[in-house]
Amino acid sequence: IAYLPRYAPYAARFAPLLNLRNRMPALAALGEKVLGFSARRSLPEWSRDYYRGSTDTGPMGGRNVVLLVDTFNRYFEPENAWAAERVLARAGYRVNTPEPAVGRPLCCGRTFLAAGLVEEAKAEARRTIEALRTGAAAGMPIVGLEPACLLTFRDEFPSLLPGDETRDLAARAMLFEEFVASERAAGRFDLALAPMPGRTALLHGHCHQKAFNTAGAAADALRLIPELTVETFDSTCCGMAGSFGLEAEHYDVSLKIGELGVLPKMRAAAPDTLLAACGTSCRHQIADGAGRDARHIVRILDDASA
Repeated sequence: IAYLPRYAPYAARFAPLLNLRNRMPALAALGEKVLGFSARRSLPEWSRDYYRGSTDTGPMGGRNVVLLVDTFNRYFEPENAWAAERVLARAGYRVNTPEPAVGRPLCCGRTFLAAGLVEEAKAEARRTIEALRTGAAAGMPIVGLEPACLLTFRDEFPSLLPGDETRDLAARAMLFEEFVASERAAGRFDLALAPMPGRTALLHGHCHQKAFNTAGAAADALRLIPELTVETFDSTCCGMAGSFGLEAEHYDVSLKIGELGVLPKMRAAAPDTLLAACGTSCRHQIADGAGRDARHIVRILDDASA
C-alpha cells in the first residue's frame, strides 16, 4: 500500500484483470497468502476510466481554484473528481487541476507516512509543493476531496519541510466542504440546487474531519440542498483506517469497530436515505460491512445541481 501512488499509474492499465480478485475466491485466497489482504474483504476496484486530469474548466473570468485529486479518487473513484469539477464550475469557479512538469501524478505522501517511510513522504511533499507553487503564489485556494490526503498539507507538511512556502501552501489547503463554507461566508458560492428524491441524508464523519473539526462544514454543505434534512451521529471510527481493515490479521477487529456505531446506523437507514461519507476508507467499510452505498458529498451536490 505504501508505494501505491508510484505503481498506480501502471496498475490502472490492467484494471479489469486486477479486479478479478474480487470475483474469484481462489484469487482472493492466494492474495491473502501472498499480500496479506483478507480473502473475506473486497479490495478497492480499479477504474479503467481513471481521472487523467483536464484542461481548465469553468467560466472564463471565474475565480481560480486548484482541485487536487488524490491517488484514491484518481484511480478508484474518479467519479468524485469529475463531480467536483462540475460543481465548482457550475458555482462560477475556474477549476485548475495541477500536474507535475514530468512524471506521475501528484501525491500527498500519506501512504508512505502510514508505513513509516518518512523520506519517501518528504520526496512526495517536495514534488507537490513544486507543482503547486504557481497556484499558491497566485493566491488560489487548494481544494481536496479526501480528508486523510488533503489534511496532510496542514498537519504533516509543515513538519516534514519547514519553511514559509510550506506554511503558505498549508494555509490555502482546504477540504471541499471548508471551501464551500468559506466562499458562502464571502458571498461567492452561487450554486443552483434542486430538491432530491431522498429527503434525508445520513452523514458519517471521517476521523480526520473530526480531528480538524470539518465534519460540521460537510453537513452544512449538504444542507444547501432544498428540503433535505441532514443527520449526523456520534459514529466513532469506521474501523477501516486505511489499509488496517484490509489486512487479514485485523479484519475481525476492523468490523468490530465498525459495529460500534457506523455500520448499524447505516444498515438501519431507510432505503431512500442518502448515505454520505467523505473518506474513501469509510465508504469501503460501509459497502462491505453494511451492504450500503455511501457517497462523497460532492457527488450528492452534483446530482442536486445537474
